[in-house]
Amino acid sequence: MRDTRESRLLLVLLITTAFALITVDIRGGEDSPVDGARQAAATVFGPIENGVAGAVDPIGNAVSAVRDSGDRHDRLAELERENAALKAELGSDDRNRSRARQLDTLLKVAGQGQYGIKGAQVIAIGAAQGFSWTITIDVGAADGIERDMTVLNGDGLVGRVTTVGPNTATVLLANDPDFTVGTRMEAGDELGFASGQGDRPLRVELLNGKAEIKKGDRLVTFGSQADKPFVPGVPVGTVSRVDPSGGGLTRTLYVTPFVGFTKLDVVGVVVQAPEKDPRDTVLPKKPKPTPTPTVTVTVTPSAPAGGQDQQEQ
Repeated sequence: MRDTRESRLLLVLLITTAFALITVDIRGGEDSPVDGARQAAATVFGPIENGVAGAVDPIGNAVSAVRDSGDRHDRLAELERENAALKAELGSDDRNRSRARQLDTLLKVAGQGQYGIKGAQVIAIGAAQGFSWTITIDVGAADGIERDMTVLNGDGLVGRVTTVGPNTATVLLANDPDFTVGTRMEAGDELGFASGQGDRPLRVELLNGKAEIKKGDRLVTFGSQADKPFVPGVPVGTVSRVDPSGGGLTRTLYVTPFVGFTKLDVVGVVVQAPEKDPRDTVLPKKPKPTPTPTVTVTVTPSAPAGGQDQQEQ
C-alpha cells in the first residue's frame, strides 16, 4: 500500500476503533459485547495455536527436565539405596536360613550321639599361636568351655579346643598337620590314627597292616581316656585311597573328611560326653547305589546273498 493521505487516515481510524473496543470489553467483563467474536476467533485460531505449541513444547520440556534433574537424581539415588538395603536384607535372610539349617543338622547329630553341646559361631580364622589351621569361636570359659574339648558340626569332626579365653576359644582343625585323632573303621574294630595334611586328605595309619579296607569305607573317632580331647563316635571321613599292603605292621589310608574346613560357620563344643559309645549311629546313611542300565544286543544271522536266486531256480 502506498503511503498516501487516505492510508494514514485509515490507519488512525483503525487504531481508534481498536482502543474503543478494548475499553468496551474491559468495562463489560463477562457480559462484554465482543465475547462472541472472541470465541469465534478462538475456534478459528485454536488449532493453529496447538500446532505452534506442539513445536515449542519439546524445548519447554527439555528446560523442565534440566530444572527437575536434581530432584530426579535424588529420587534415583534413593531408589538405589532402597534396592541395596533390600538386597542386603535378602542376603541376611539367606544367611540366617543357612545357619538355621546348620544348627538343625548339628542338633540332630548331637541327639544321635547323645552329646551335650554348646553351640558356637566361627568369628575368625587363624590365630596368634602360629597354628596353620585354626578358628576362633565366640564361646569361652564363661560358657563352660575348657581346653581339649571335642568340636563338631552337622557333618562330623571339626577339631579340638586348644586355648580358652573368657568369651572366646581357639580350635585346632582336624586337617592341621599337628592334629592327630584315634579312629575306628565302620562296622569293625580296626583302629588307627588320623593326621591332618592341610588341604589334602587325612592320612590314617591302621594298626593292623593286613586289614581288609576298601575305598568308600568310613571312619569315626575312637574316643580318648576320660573323653578328652575326643569323644567316641564322631564321623571323621570316607576312605578315598588305600596304599597297597607291603606286609608292614601298619597300613596307610587316605580319608576325605566329612567336614569342609574352609566353610565353617555354626559348630558345637561337646561339654558332656555320651554315657556309652554311639559307635556308628551318628554316621549318615549311605547313599543307595544307582543301578547301571545294561543293553543287550541280539545279532540275527542274515541269509546268504545267493540263497534267494537258488530257491527261484
